Amino acid sequence: MNSRRFAIIGCQHAHIGIFISEMLELGYTCAGIFEDDNDEMAQGFADQFGIPLAEDKESLLGDDIAVIGCASINAHKIDVIELCESRGKHVMLDKPAVTSREGLERLKAVLDRGRIQIGMLLTERFHPAIYTLKQQLEQGALGDIVTIGMRKPHRLDASKRPAWFFSKQLSGGILIDLLVHDFDLLRWFTGKEIEKFDGCVGKTILPEHPTFYNTASVQVVMEDCIVAQLYADWHTPGKSWTWGDGRIFVTGTEGFAELRLQGDPFVREESIMIQLTNGEPAVLVPLLSPPCTITEDFIRRIQGLDSLLTHNDILKTTEATIKADGLATILDVHERKIQR
Repeated sequence: MNSRRFAIIGCQHAHIGIFISEMLELGYTCAGIFEDDNDEMAQGFADQFGIPLAEDKESLLGDDIAVIGCASINAHKIDVIELCESRGKHVMLDKPAVTSREGLERLKAVLDRGRIQIGMLLTERFHPAIYTLKQQLEQGALGDIVTIGMRKPHRLDASKRPAWFFSKQLSGGILIDLLVHDFDLLRWFTGKEIEKFDGCVGKTILPEHPTFYNTASVQVVMEDCIVAQLYADWHTPGKSWTWGDGRIFVTGTEGFAELRLQGDPFVREESIMIQLTNGEPAVLVPLLSPPCTITEDFIRRIQGLDSLLTHNDILKTTEATIKADGLATILDVHERKIQR
């Protein structure tokens, strides 16, 4: 990849700012941002980074562009992936990549053809606390993993959300949108594959948006009888010190660890890792820095070098979210019904 230029097609979520910032830090130049709907967010990034706004996609698909970043409406990202494949452009996506079984099959087809590299902003692997936990697990500090629990509450701020966010068809819904990170981490932490799911998504608010669900709870059984519980909601209080008090709990045969990803308002607001083992009392584990950013990792893969996040990881994680969502029981207080 000789070109040092990239572009953005689709700017519906602020996560794409991570990719823009990291590409610029790597010495790349952004040729432009195209977004045909969310003009305010696109303009904000244009002003922040000094990037021009483009009037059409075609102007950002020339021979001098090597990589496309995409944060389109979730259900439309697969269209951008296929467009990039047709033009020989590698593409980095905000999560999730697809929102349906049909989208998953289209994604598989692109990956099978192998013409381009696809990245996804599964940024949690590159979070210092989560990376530190991974290193502790690899060193056997907790023994063999027995159970994993992950909690992912989020602040909703409904008035600031675009209309598509409340559509299950367009957004994918809470399980696909939020738990995609957790399914990736389960495989990464354990080195095992997922064997079974059971769970539910619940609707208790916003009847004016009939396909918007505000809670998700999934139990996962992995190889070697490792059990995991995943939970997400849109109920972080407005007065919270953070957008979401994310926690990860891992129990092993030799110890226990807890990550407080947004810290603790009574201790400190930076990430905390607590570890307790049969050999040592409870300690705050010093956090390690990952060896690279997620964008550096993606560029390495484009260059044919080893990477932390692979096509297989993206496919397996996406398959898991789509399958779990399809199997989840739907709980709707407004319709007073429970359905598969």
